[in-house]
Amino acid sequence: MASGTSRDVLGSGLRVLGRAIREQPRIFAVAVTGSVLFGLMVIASAYVVGGVVGKVVVPALARGSVAGGVLALAAAALFGISVLRVVGIFGRRLGAGYMQFRLQATYRRRVTRRYLELPLSWHHRNATGTLLSNANSDVEAAWYPIAPLPFAVGTLVMLVGAVVSLFFTDWALALVGLAVFPALFALNVVYSRRMAPRQARAQRLRAEVSGIAHESFDGALVVKTMGREAQETDRFAARAGELRDALIAVGRLRGVFDPMLETLPSLGTLAVLVVGALRLRQGAIDVTELVSVAFLFTVLAFPVRAIGWVLAELPRSVAGWDRVRRVLDATGEMPYGEATLESAVPAPATLGFHDVHFGYEPAEAHLPGTEVLGEVTFTVPAGKTVALVGSTGAGKSTIASLAVRLVDPRAGTVTLDGVDVRELTAASLASAVALVAQVPFVFDDTVRANITLDRPGIGDEEVWAALRLAEADGFVAALPDGLDTMVGERGTSLSGGQRQRLTLARAIAGRPRLLVLDDATSAVDPRVEAAILAGLRAPADGAAPASILVVAYRRATIALADEVIYVEQGRVVARGTHAELLATVPGYTDLVTAYEQAEQEREPHQTYDEATPLASGLEIEVDR
Repeated sequence: MASGTSRDVLGSGLRVLGRAIREQPRIFAVAVTGSVLFGLMVIASAYVVGGVVGKVVVPALARGSVAGGVLALAAAALFGISVLRVVGIFGRRLGAGYMQFRLQATYRRRVTRRYLELPLSWHHRNATGTLLSNANSDVEAAWYPIAPLPFAVGTLVMLVGAVVSLFFTDWALALVGLAVFPALFALNVVYSRRMAPRQARAQRLRAEVSGIAHESFDGALVVKTMGREAQETDRFAARAGELRDALIAVGRLRGVFDPMLETLPSLGTLAVLVVGALRLRQGAIDVTELVSVAFLFTVLAFPVRAIGWVLAELPRSVAGWDRVRRVLDATGEMPYGEATLESAVPAPATLGFHDVHFGYEPAEAHLPGTEVLGEVTFTVPAGKTVALVGSTGAGKSTIASLAVRLVDPRAGTVTLDGVDVRELTAASLASAVALVAQVPFVFDDTVRANITLDRPGIGDEEVWAALRLAEADGFVAALPDGLDTMVGERGTSLSGGQRQRLTLARAIAGRPRLLVLDDATSAVDPRVEAAILAGLRAPADGAAPASILVVAYRRATIALADEVIYVEQGRVVARGTHAELLATVPGYTDLVTAYEQAEQEREPHQTYDEATPLASGLEIEVDR
C-alpha cells in the first residue's frame, strides 16, 4: 500500500473514532478519566517505588535495621496508589465496553432500519449474505477500536507526563525516553500501514463467505434435488480457504510486529540502566531517581501497547465503516406523503394505473436498464375482482408490486381512490392495501402471532374469521396446540398450501380495502381456491368485500373475475370478461388453454396440501 493510501487509512480511522466520541461523549469522558487516573498512578507508583528503594531500603541495608513507621508509611503509599489504579482500570474498562457495545447496537438498528427504508430494487442489487455481514461483522469491525481507545488516550497523557517528569529528573534520561517513545509510535504506524490491506481483504471475504453460506442453505432444496452437494461444498470451501489465508496473513504480520513492540520498552529500560549508571557515577542523579526511571520504563511497556492496538485495528475499522456507510448513505428510498384515505365506513377501494412505466435499474451504472412495463392503464373498481393474466415474464408480479407500492413507477401514477399512492402516509397505505405474494413467508412463531403480527384490534375472534375466509380454520383447529402451535422456521411444519392459506389469512385479518393476490393460491386445490375467492367476494360475516387484483392462471379462478386484464411483454393488450377475451384474443385463448392442459396433466399425480419432510427440514411442495 502506498504511503498516501496509508495516510488516508489513518485519517479515515481517526474520523471514525471522532464520530464515536461525538455520539457518546459522556461515556467516553468517564472511560478517559479512568484511563488518565490509571496513567497518573503508574507514574506516581514509579516515583514511590524509587523513593521506597532510595529512602527506605538502601538506608535500612546500610544500618542493618528499618524503622517500622517508615515502612508502614511506604506500604500505605503503595496501597493507596494501587487502589486508585484499580478505580481507574474499572472506570476505563466499564466505560469503553459500554461505549463499544452501545455503538454496535445503535448502528445495527440504523443499518436494519435503512434496509427497511430502501426499495426492493436496491435489495435486488445486493446479495443477502453481504447485507447480513453489513449488519453484523461490519458493524462490529467499525467500532472494534473503541475498546482500547480510552486506554490509548490515557496512555498519551501518561507519556506526556512521563517525559515531563524525566526532564525534571535528568536530561540524559529524558533523551532516552524521547528516543524510545517515538520509536514505539513509528513502529505502530508502520504496523498499521502493512495491516490495512490485509484487514480490508479479510473483511470483504467474511461477507463473501457469509453470502455463499446463506445462498447454499437457502437453496438447499435445489442443491439436494440437483445433486450439487459436492460442488456447493467445494465452492464454500474455496472461499473459506481464501478467508483462512487472509486471516493467517493478518496473524503472521502480528507475529512479526508484536515481539518488536514488546522488545522496545525493554530495550529502553536497559538503556536507562546503562545511562543511569553513568549518571549515578557522575553524581548527577541518586539511587532514588535511577530506580524511579527504570521502574517507569518497565511499567510503561503494557500501556504503550494500547496505542498500537488502536492503530492496528484502524484498518479493520475503516473497512467495516466503509461497508456500513455504503448502506447508510444509499439512495433510492421511497418517501411517504401526508395524505390519508378518508372513509366513513370500511369500503372497498378503487385502484387505478395511469400510463405507468417501470424498469429495473442495472446492477452497474454503465449498463442500460431493463424496461418491464410500458403504458399500463387499467382500473380495479371498488368491490370488484380483476384478474391479471399473462405468460411468464409479462410483468404481472411487477404490477402487483406497484399496486402495493413496493416499487414506484418511472412514469405515470398508481392511485388509490384517486390519490397517488406516493402521497399517502405509510400507515394509511398499509391499512388499506395487503399483498399475498407468490412465495409465502411464515415467521418462526405461533399461528396466532403469524396472523396478528401484533396489530391492534385483531383478537382471536378476528383471527378465526380470517382463517375461515382463507379456508384454513380446519387444519389450524387440527394442529396440536391450535393457534398456539409453533410453525417452525419459514413454516417448515406446514405444507405449501397451508402456508399460502396462512399468509392469506394474515392479509385478510387486517381488513384491507384492496387485496392483491400474486398467484397466492397456486399450491391449494382448485376447488378450495374457488371457495376462497368466492368468500372474499362476499364475506359470510356481512363485511364489505375488498377490491381484489389477482394474478391467476387457472381457468376457474379467472372465470370468477369481473374483468380480466391480459398482459404481454409489459403492456396491456386486451381487457374484458373471460368469455369476451376467449372469443376475441387468440393469444389469450392459447395461453389459458395451455395452462388448463398442463393442470389437467399434472392433477392426477398431484396431491395438494401435502408435504414430504426431508432430513434437512425442507419440504417437497406444490409449485407451478
